This record gives sequence, C-alpha cells and structure tokens, in this order.
Amino acid sequence: MSLTVRVPEELSARVPVEQRGPGLDRDSVRLLVSRGTRVSHHAFVELPRLLRAGDLLVVNTSSTLAAAVDGWIGHARVVVHFSTRGDDGRWAVELRDPDGRGTTRARAGAPAGTEVRLVGGARLVLEAPLSAHGERLWWARVSRDVLGILREHGRAVRYAYTERDQPLSAYQTVFALPSPDGAGSAEMPSAGRPFTARTVVELVSRGVQFAPVTLHAGVASAEAHEPPYPERFVVPEASARLVGAVRAAGGRVIAVGTTAVRAVESAAGADGVVRASAGWTGLVVTPERGVRVVDGLLTGLHEPEASHLLMLEAVAGRAAVDRGYEEALRGRYLWHEFGDVHLVLPEE
Repeated sequence: MSLTVRVPEELSARVPVEQRGPGLDRDSVRLLVSRGTRVSHHAFVELPRLLRAGDLLVVNTSSTLAAAVDGWIGHARVVVHFSTRGDDGRWAVELRDPDGRGTTRARAGAPAGTEVRLVGGARLVLEAPLSAHGERLWWARVSRDVLGILREHGRAVRYAYTERDQPLSAYQTVFALPSPDGAGSAEMPSAGRPFTARTVVELVSRGVQFAPVTLHAGVASAEAHEPPYPERFVVPEASARLVGAVRAAGGRVIAVGTTAVRAVESAAGADGVVRASAGWTGLVVTPERGVRVVDGLLTGLHEPEASHLLMLEAVAGRAAVDRGYEEALRGRYLWHEFGDVHLVLPEE
C-alpha cells in the first residue's frame, strides 16, 4: 500500500465503541496484530493472551483537558484549541472555524496582534507563530487563568469525522491521573482507551507489568500532519528502573501509544539506558533515528500521511507498516481515537 492513499470516510470511528450497541465496552474494539509482515486479526480482549509473562507495557498517564473553547474575532465565531502551556505562561493555540460538526480546517490569515474574545469574557492575543509550523499554531497570552477557563467553558477537542460532542470522560483513559499543576493533553493519548480495569487485572495476573510515564500531548490537527513540536514529559525513576530490569531479563518493552514511545525514547541515552527524566522533548522518532528501547507498539490507526507512521516504521520497518495497513483497509478496521487498534510486535 502506498502511504499516500486516503482512508475511506466510512472507516472513521464516529462514536465510541461502547455507544455502538448493547453490551459493548471500551475493550470491544478490534485488534490487528503485526509480527513483521505476518498479520493476524483479533478482538482487543485477547490482548492478555497475545503478550508474554515478563513483557512490559509503557503507558501514558496524562489526562485529557477540555481544550476547545468558543471565541470571536470581531463578529466571526472561532474555536480555540488550547494545545500546550509554555514555561512563560503563554499557551500554544490553534484557531479553527466551526462547521456544525466540530471544526473544519485551521483558520488562516490571522496576524500577530489578533484579539480573540473567549466565552466567559477572557481575551486572547496572538503573539507569534510556533517556529517551523507556519501559522497554524500560535503562542498567545490570555487575560485569565486558562485552566480555569477550560474547567468552566471547555469541551473536548473533536473533528468533523465524529458524530457529536462527547463528555470529557469519553476522552479519558483508565491510566489517566490528575497532574499536580493541572496540566494535561489537548488530545487524548488514545491508544490506551480500549483498556478497562478487567483488562489490566488480567494482564497483571499473566505476568505483564506496567511502567507509567507522562507526556502531555498537544493538538496534532486532523489535516496538517506536521512532525510533533516540543511537549512536556516525565519518566519517573521507578519506571526507568523497570524498563532496564525487563530488558536485562529478556522481556519486551511495548509502548502503548506514540506518546509513550516519545517519552521513553526521550529518556534513553545513546547507550539505550533509560534514566529518570523530565522537561520538554523535541524528539521526532523516524526510521533514520530508530528506537533504542521500544520493541513493540500498540497504537491506533493513523491517516497515511500522518507523521506518526514514521515512528511506526522506526519500530517495525516499512514492509510491516505497508502490510499492516493493507490488512486494516481490507478488513474494514475503524480509524481515529474511537477506532480499532494495531499491535506491532517483533518478528518471531
């Protein structure tokens, strides 16, 4: 498959799986498994039987913020996506045009100094574009505490391929923990969404361990597919030690989501040793850079142009990615944050 092929619109997951029929839960999604170019089809509830005792799942504990807020430029309504909070108090934001189904493409042509009136009375002023990202993402200053605005007036970021707004709880994973400073992700670390408490219990009972890390994901945008920009992350000492112990014992380190890959690989030295780390990471995992720690990846299905696929190729190789996506299209798997998932394991 060419990675420039468009995914048919009908393969977008429009609502969470638990809303598609009686008796369904988050773990009712499908699971495509790739071992090199060998592909098999499963239900997500089979995951504990597909992993081994001694394997380690690296999970992102970032909670999802209600990061979309209505505003106005003059008389024109816009939707502001609050993406990332900077150390200087500014926020990286994306302005989008509403279309009745979430939002359409990012709003273009708003110059520095543009003022946005936010619902609730706060004011936002665009200061400068983020470097290397054109004018989609801007650094902005806001007249009030942004986290307060989000709590009072925000809703989850959603795009037009979904059917309707969902409660914020639909965008939280079982691993999400509140951050002491209120920080979180603008978009859900969605690879963790299919996990339920019973899935976690069964995995632990079978000898699979979990290493929590945190990476607060920014707004990736449904259309732009740029490389990720710097994001805040934490790899705790206990998780760094656990990764080292599992690797020394011959276990596999499997990241749950591309955000978990970015966090743990950012904490890995050139020697492949993961050390406790915290701060900002600008790491872009590509086939040229490769991976130092991660053996496998559980991830959602991404648009073929998305930069996430470069990371998937770094983990699995181009032939495995092509073969997996061919099978996902043939098997009518569902894409995006409420869709099915893909487990990439080392070739046996």
